[in-house]
Amino acid sequence: MKRRAPAPGGGRRLLSAGSAAAAAVVVLALASAAAPATAASSPTPGTGAWSRTQHLARTFADPSGPLTVDERDVTVSVDKTRELRGRERVQISWSGAHPSAARAVNPFGEGGLLQEYPVVIMQCRGLDDPSLPVAQQLRPETCWTSTRMQRSAGTADRVAVWRHDAYATEAARAQVTGLLPYPSSCPPTAGLSVHLTPFVAAKGTSYPACDATSMPPEAAVGATFPPAEIAAFTDLDGRGSTSFEVRTDVENESLGCSNTVACSIVVVPIMGVSCVDADPECTKTGRFLEGSSNFAGEGVDDAVSPAYWWAASNWRGRFSVPISFGLPPNACDLLDPRAPVGFFGSELMAQASVQWAPAYCLRKDRFKFQHNVMPDKAAFGLMTSKNAAAAFVSAGRAAPAGTKVAYAPTAVTGFGIAYAVDKPGNAGEQEQLRLTPRLLAKLLTESYAASDLGRQRPGLASNPLSINRDPEFVALNPGLDSIEREASATLLSLSNSSDVITTLTSYIAADPEAMAFVSGKPDPWGMTVNPAYRNLPLPTDQIPILDTFVPKSALECRLQNPTPYLPLVAAPVSSLRTVATAVLDAWPNVQTKCDRSTTSDPWKLGRVDRQGIGSRFMLGLVSLGDASRFGLRTASLQTSVRSTAPTRFTDATGRTFVAPTRESLAAAVALGKQSAPMAPFTWTQEQVRRAGNAYPGTQIVYTAALLSGLTKTTAAEVASFITVSSSEGQRTGPGNGQLPEGFLPITSSGPTAALRTSAIAVAGAIRAQKALSSGSSVPGSDSPPGAVGGPSAGGTTPAAGSGVVGGTQVGGDTTGVAGAPPGGPAGAAPPPAGPGASAPARAPSRVAAPGVVMAAAVPTRTVTSKVGSTLLPVLLIIGPLAGLLAAGALGLRRGRRMP
Repeated sequence: MKRRAPAPGGGRRLLSAGSAAAAAVVVLALASAAAPATAASSPTPGTGAWSRTQHLARTFADPSGPLTVDERDVTVSVDKTRELRGRERVQISWSGAHPSAARAVNPFGEGGLLQEYPVVIMQCRGLDDPSLPVAQQLRPETCWTSTRMQRSAGTADRVAVWRHDAYATEAARAQVTGLLPYPSSCPPTAGLSVHLTPFVAAKGTSYPACDATSMPPEAAVGATFPPAEIAAFTDLDGRGSTSFEVRTDVENESLGCSNTVACSIVVVPIMGVSCVDADPECTKTGRFLEGSSNFAGEGVDDAVSPAYWWAASNWRGRFSVPISFGLPPNACDLLDPRAPVGFFGSELMAQASVQWAPAYCLRKDRFKFQHNVMPDKAAFGLMTSKNAAAAFVSAGRAAPAGTKVAYAPTAVTGFGIAYAVDKPGNAGEQEQLRLTPRLLAKLLTESYAASDLGRQRPGLASNPLSINRDPEFVALNPGLDSIEREASATLLSLSNSSDVITTLTSYIAADPEAMAFVSGKPDPWGMTVNPAYRNLPLPTDQIPILDTFVPKSALECRLQNPTPYLPLVAAPVSSLRTVATAVLDAWPNVQTKCDRSTTSDPWKLGRVDRQGIGSRFMLGLVSLGDASRFGLRTASLQTSVRSTAPTRFTDATGRTFVAPTRESLAAAVALGKQSAPMAPFTWTQEQVRRAGNAYPGTQIVYTAALLSGLTKTTAAEVASFITVSSSEGQRTGPGNGQLPEGFLPITSSGPTAALRTSAIAVAGAIRAQKALSSGSSVPGSDSPPGAVGGPSAGGTTPAAGSGVVGGTQVGGDTTGVAGAPPGGPAGAAPPPAGPGASAPARAPSRVAAPGVVMAAAVPTRTVTSKVGSTLLPVLLIIGPLAGLLAAGALGLRRGRRMP
């Protein structure tokens, strides 16, 4: 019978020698990362939230029987477990756990090993069900880690803690190598106790994990994706939370999780190894104070470290959370041989298209829907020239003479300013960020100097190097670090034209302070606009590259690459998805790193390294759909300058800041009005400012299609899509045909009711193909300047296929920013889609989302004649390098959701 030691203090472990004095020391409780600030509170239906409580205990040998030295009731909760997609993030929280100590700077992968009492979280193949065949059971051998140090140990026998584990078998405690037979390919073990926990891949290959060369290929140094497994920190109150990124066989083929291969998230609260004897190493209880940090990377007590998550004592206390994945990215290509019907346009629709596509291709009574992502203007041109069945756009446009276009509201979503920002002192992620239009104007006009190279540029010598050194930003976001980084001098943005850029710059143009800055007036702290961007016309649908200043440098790398500097810091990309994955991995697209393979090779400029956990600072323009899927935090944007609304944050000056939530998107939509039936709903940023509670980045995505001239089949398909998307497509959830997070449902009541009524009317009109009379034509160019959902700047319609190339997938921005990708010359129109097309639209590959491909790549921000030949070669490498980030699936998210 076990004998329990007294456990004062709510079940905390007995204090070791010296701890009583340490208890008098005031310890700062480091807060764990909370859920994204942009999410709303209510869960999405059908996500499979999971929670369980287990009793965990640690025992030591004692002459009178096992002595319980620590016991706790630990509860673990996961916010969603069903219909997950590759690189999606789930929010995991726990309570009742042993407080952690020696907090790591980087808790992911190998970086999390030097901690005490963390909570280890991994993704494992299989289920915790002993009735299943062994190959389908979850076990340590099917749990993924990125390095062999996380699954194997070799040490002197006297400190081999796992050989004293009370819950291990006698044979395991006696086994010196821990794996029989010991692999001949592994290093010799003379004089050591070795434990190997091999990784067994989905195809059955066993990797012994005795050194770096005996690990699966996805664990290679510099692998495509950073480690997802984490040794997370528990606060002094026993609570903690973190986001965890799940991966499918697209991202990790060796792990092999998919919609047909069952997998689990395994949570192992480290309580410490229970000891079968009085071994001095096994019975250690930690060197560090609870709540402390381990910035120096000092050694920890192995018995309470995450290095032995596989030890019997720790493994038996695991929480196993079954998870399921949605259809694979290429499901529609595998299951539906029909030629797809191409809908072209806005990337804001990408996440919805991922979930909607299978609801079409898996039903024979529907057509095979495919969303080809490209700039709105180009998509509109393809649609009006009948090279596309319909276009997804966020603004009305002037159609060619004699052409009638109707706009069916299809999705309410928008853009967000995503950020990866860490608090100083390894205190976790910044949970809220506030930005003003003027701060965004500073970022987009390359007005931060970024480094001493940028300070050479006339007009920037006195400007802050980065936004975190800007007094305006610091006043709104106090307590962040002042480390100077090139990445925090810019907002990673789009090189393409886009209605997203129009909405963003309309927001800036509506703010007097921001426009005064752009016109050349210094801000109250003396910062001035980059002279190259002074009086930049706003709003615009594309931010041009205008700075051509080449700084002087004695560095050989700079002498060999005399290139304008600030455009390399801005380094825009051609896909919002690329921006989102860059923020997700905290990997800026700044192209200023000097590198060469050998000392005899010429120097090249390339992408800077990923930022380390604990010192991240990066901002990026993303879609709200991607932000929700990835679990990215997004900033609150300033709206009204005088407000007393108690439900929104108002600072000391009376300014109101609004985050993207269901309520704030609905408040923006409620402002919208139509100029005629079946026209877009428009509102202005001035109206948003006056409303105070509306989110400035709100956008309606429309299915725009011709009212005459379509074939009967194509008209029926477009009408069917509008009908289905405005009904079952607006039911929130993670499943096929449902509306994902990051979108506001369009319903038959409330602020979106008029949108649904209009969509139904448009569907009928498109099906009938009876154009309105000339006196009642659907206008697209009579909205006020800068109107959200109205015409874009310029109001022009490109020629069919202008600036458009076909075939690049959303999941991989592989065509670069200029030049011709595979499949045709730059500027060639994609193959026509729909009935009667001469060739089907290019099908997405294994890494593309179902029914969604990238069908456009236009050059990176307009390169004016000022830039010259020195800039272009460097710009040509920006897109391909950035594309490495996006070579995965489309679906990603983290934390609480926008309901």
